[in-house]
Amino acid sequence: MTEWTNWAGNQRARPASIVRPHSADEIRDVVVRAQGRVHAVGAGHSFTGAALTDGVLVALDHLTGIEGVAAGPDGTTDVTVRAGTRLHTLNDLLHARGLALTNMGDIDVQTLAGAISTGTHGTGARFAGLSAHVVGARLVLADGTEVTVSDGPLFECARLGLGAFGILTAVTMRCVPAFALHAEETPGRLGEALERFPDDMRDVDHPEFYWFPHTDRVLTKRNTRLPADTPLSPVGRVSSWIDDELLSNNAFEVINRVTTRIPSIIPRVNTVSAAAWSGRTFTDRSSSVFASSRRVRFREMEYAVPPESVPSVIRAIEAWIARTGYRVTFPVEVRCAAADDVWLSTAHGRDTAYVAVHQYHRRPVGGYFDAVEAIARDVGGRPHWGKLHSLTAGTLRSLYPRFDDVVAERERVDPHGTFGNDYSDTVLARLE
Repeated sequence: MTEWTNWAGNQRARPASIVRPHSADEIRDVVVRAQGRVHAVGAGHSFTGAALTDGVLVALDHLTGIEGVAAGPDGTTDVTVRAGTRLHTLNDLLHARGLALTNMGDIDVQTLAGAISTGTHGTGARFAGLSAHVVGARLVLADGTEVTVSDGPLFECARLGLGAFGILTAVTMRCVPAFALHAEETPGRLGEALERFPDDMRDVDHPEFYWFPHTDRVLTKRNTRLPADTPLSPVGRVSSWIDDELLSNNAFEVINRVTTRIPSIIPRVNTVSAAAWSGRTFTDRSSSVFASSRRVRFREMEYAVPPESVPSVIRAIEAWIARTGYRVTFPVEVRCAAADDVWLSTAHGRDTAYVAVHQYHRRPVGGYFDAVEAIARDVGGRPHWGKLHSLTAGTLRSLYPRFDDVVAERERVDPHGTFGNDYSDTVLARLE
């Protein structure tokens, strides 16, 4: 048996086999011939067991590229993309056509299928997550048929469904004309960031901030959309190497290795690290601003909470850290998103803020993630499907108005659980 591990190294599987099909027909053949369970995998950037299987693991590495382009409404363009296309590759392909994704998260190494299936999102109170921009999908079902959907229950589950409904072969994304982003990165204080965040949500296209635990320091990012023909002034090569490679990756890896051995120095290290960020401004194509390199491995939990609860959630996390003496080097990230109608979206039916916590992969998460989960749950938080949490279907059902519709559709299209695994069977448990 071949062992498969995710990017963070916290999820492992021993599938009976790993296949890398080149076409939808090959996927159909794999599903029909499989003697047990089958599951697709993308780049392995989920921290949960969403991609694990003891059956056939279907890697989508060879299903890449753009299949077709068609005019959409109101100046948009519908682009059909093979499911295994990495986001950074898709960004380049779109840019060559004068197009862009409406919004993005802060990494671009995921496959498109994996990103939408786990609810990847960026930030911006007027902009929904990736799944909300899916207008069509093709997927192979448990009986080996390939279907195309653009509405109805199966469509809703295909655009965010943890791979539990079938294997995506292509996704049609509603894209927008290419645009630039002007980025302002400013150091500041936590109290000011919390007070200002509601204004930033209203006035800034793509706001977020990072709080350094054990300090009152933050780094605030405010990205403003500009026309594609705006003169660009990207980060210089030397500055980019210092900020994005030396500080954010190389030095940060060393810091985490040292503090793993000596956790007591973390508060002092965080103070120095936060002070090292002097701020910067630059303008570049949207995908180059949205995404950045993340090579230091970690585990993550993220909860979607009502925007008005952000100050109380952050202060509660701060109080728990102070009370327990728990040490953490990674900043706490705060973002936002517009409400959408995707059945399993963390922003379904409500404007949303996101609070994400991280821990270096060599250190135990201990009670940190449990504490943050309890704090977020107290305000009606919904966990990110691809990041660590402990909720089961019984609790999740109360958080999603269409949850039972999702489970019913799963029973209809995959009654024998061909595409199931321990994770999906826990969070999408069948109706009794």
